[in-house]
Amino acid sequence: MAASSRRIVWLNVVTVISAAILIGAEVFGAAFAGSWALATLFDLGGIGQRILDGVFVLCGIAIMVQFVRAAHRIEPFTARH
Repeated sequence: MAASSRRIVWLNVVTVISAAILIGAEVFGAAFAGSWALATLFDLGGIGQRILDGVFVLCGIAIMVQFVRAAHRIEPFTARH
């Protein structure tokens, strides 16, 4: 039984990375803007804003992980040849 050889599909890799960079900039920009807005609205001060930064960034990381996993299913990084 011959071992199946796989090759990297660079077009898919670059597409997913490019989309992740674009979407990541939006997600993390919204996270920091949202934490600043809520901290200002509720007068939480610097510590409160940093806590919200952390919470929102963790949410952003979760969103990005889900995005990359879904994109990888649609655009596989390897193919058999």
